[in-house]
Amino acid sequence: MAGVDEAGRGPLAGPVVAAAVILDDLNPVDGLADSKVLSPRRRERLFDEIRARALACCIAEASVEEIDRLNILQATMLAMRRAVEGLRLRPAKVLVDGNRIPTLRIPAEAIVKGDSKVQAISAASILAKVHRDRLCLALHERHPLYGFDVHKGYPTAAHLAALRQHGPCEQHRHSYAPVREAAARQRLPGGA
Repeated sequence: MAGVDEAGRGPLAGPVVAAAVILDDLNPVDGLADSKVLSPRRRERLFDEIRARALACCIAEASVEEIDRLNILQATMLAMRRAVEGLRLRPAKVLVDGNRIPTLRIPAEAIVKGDSKVQAISAASILAKVHRDRLCLALHERHPLYGFDVHKGYPTAAHLAALRQHGPCEQHRHSYAPVREAAARQRLPGGA
């Protein structure tokens, strides 16, 4: 059985990331929980442990361009499908966090709050979150004016202020209203 979860639907920038994990019942990972309730340090430690102990795992993305072209829901489903299809072992069933499932050739079930109920979904949630956070740190290196290292792309007051001041970068999601509005302001004479 594979657990699947995503990270990064709400941010204004960067890809949406999904992970699929098949845990090994004979080699359990202690301390699995919804990634949102774990400290960043604990998530990092569990990330390495999951990758070392799982029977199979895969992290996949849908790009900013795909998010803008398809919409965030469809891009999330695409990333999830890529994660499942990228597993080196074919699961008998897929359990997905939330209330929707991607189109798969394997039986699948959506589980609301699955990241706090199913260990494999918890593991997938941790892999997706840590991977996306690392992408945001790299994005911060390229675009330090936005503060991606702090807010991870979410629409915080500081991020919105930076977006208004500097306009969007190439990793901002132009289909999201605050980014679209900031881009439109940049195009006005005088940038006002």
